[in-house]
Amino acid sequence: MLLQRNHKRNHWANKLKIKGIHTKTNRWLILLLLFPLLILSACTSGPENSNEDDATPDKGNEKSSDTAFKVVIDPGHGGKDNGATGASGQYEKNFTLSLSKKVQKLLEDEPEIEVLMTRTDDSFLSQESRYRPKYANKQNADIFISIHGNTFSDPNVSGTETFYYHKHSRQLAQIIQKHVVEATEFRDRGIKKEELFVVKDTEMPASLIEVGYMTNPQEESKMWTDEFQSRVATSIVEGIKEYIKQSEGQGILEWIS
Repeated sequence: MLLQRNHKRNHWANKLKIKGIHTKTNRWLILLLLFPLLILSACTSGPENSNEDDATPDKGNEKSSDTAFKVVIDPGHGGKDNGATGASGQYEKNFTLSLSKKVQKLLEDEPEIEVLMTRTDDSFLSQESRYRPKYANKQNADIFISIHGNTFSDPNVSGTETFYYHKHSRQLAQIIQKHVVEATEFRDRGIKKEELFVVKDTEMPASLIEVGYMTNPQEESKMWTDEFQSRVATSIVEGIKEYIKQSEGQGILEWIS
């Protein structure tokens, strides 16, 4: 019996030794196979590729703040600044925020565009602080668009108009006005140069859109509908995309000449 136990112990001891040898051999083989892969990985993860980690994913599209076209959308008024009071008693600040959020959502689906908002809730931004243009300048935005609803003492006054100040903003104003008028189907009041601080203090091309007159009962009733706002939001985005395309074309022509 003792001899049998010793024989079993020797048998398992020898088996474990053999297993240990095989294990060590397998480990060396794995290391030998992995070594070239580790070297290759180290070579391809250098500083030249580190920018990929800085990109911010957005619904499957990666946007880099260094390469994306930056658009600042400014919902007019907010907080204790109600803006115009419409024919129905509703405030302009709520209209501008609702429409701006629709524009924001559409722009977020554009892979080459980074959208920024001056406000996303009912916040008060004082005119004295000049926060809106300062924010756009600090972000180094490519364009700035402020969204408003118009007002006048005569309820019969109607139409869509766009304001700009600097010469380099005129083209943006023209394109945005064209697209928004097509969407609103309101009277085309054209574009106007006006000394408004949001378009004057901004360093990039900037425009202020007066979508329609909230003091006009017929226009205001349409402006509050979801269908109308979605249509106008789409037109603003199409205008931005046309402006980008034209700007790129002009840049190429300037480079060639």
